[in-house]
Amino acid sequence: MTVEQSRTTKLPTDCCELGEGPGYDRETDTAWWCDIVGKALHEYRFDTGVALVHALPRMASYAARVDAGRQLLAMDDGLYLRTVAGGSLTRLVAMEADNPDTRSNDGRVHPSGRLWIGTMGRKSEWQAGTIYCYDGQVLKPMFRNVTIPNSICFSADGKTGYFADTAVNTVWRVPLDAKTALPIGEPETFLTEKDLPFGGYFDGSATDADDVLWNAAWGGGSVSGFSPSGELLRSFEIPAAQSSCPCFVGPNLDRMLVTTAWQGYSEAARAADPGAGFTYVIDGGFRGKADPAFRLG
Repeated sequence: MTVEQSRTTKLPTDCCELGEGPGYDRETDTAWWCDIVGKALHEYRFDTGVALVHALPRMASYAARVDAGRQLLAMDDGLYLRTVAGGSLTRLVAMEADNPDTRSNDGRVHPSGRLWIGTMGRKSEWQAGTIYCYDGQVLKPMFRNVTIPNSICFSADGKTGYFADTAVNTVWRVPLDAKTALPIGEPETFLTEKDLPFGGYFDGSATDADDVLWNAAWGGGSVSGFSPSGELLRSFEIPAAQSSCPCFVGPNLDRMLVTTAWQGYSEAARAADPGAGFTYVIDGGFRGKADPAFRLG
């Protein structure tokens, strides 16, 4: 394992209480991410350096591209279609809308164009969450009794899925049907807390073109890459302890954006971690891959 010394830039954007769910639209050179607690969708246009914050009526955790004019937005009561111009929202399917104690959390689009999305208790209640698959018509539960669903990502061929429960600090992998994104076997342990080089907890992850899983360690202030066999390859430190989720950005997808958070901090803790809540870009010479667009219908 190598601790990389690469240029890390703090984006000139607003601080998030709980930054999560970053994604990148390669066609427009634009990154999107959510401040879950702040009920906001952040937009950063790399080509112009323009940063925008879109207020939301509810908590949201992940936005996926549908096409040039629309996004799929995971909110605390369902999955919504959002127009990029104007921000209008139309709920496509309810998701635990009858349970006010849960909200959406980590999610990512599978190579088939289907979405995996997790829910959790608003106060991280034990095993209150579920990981679902949404094909544009049916929201299907796959893994129940999850406390804090995270690290949802996939191999490039769509035949392997990954997910974590941050509360038990474990990442699992599971064989998938590449056409449906649904499991065809049982999950097996892939990574455990002993694999984290700087400590902390497994939070969001993204896989690159070589199927290296890059994980942001909550409380570990770092992002680390693990080979498909689970070998620790490279690590980058982040100037914020609560690093939450990575995604690849740039025309060549060779840079990495990482969200962070200050959620749960006292005033003294915030003063001790002044970088918390900001969003960073690492120039690490990555071999990233783009998330596919969500296939609607």
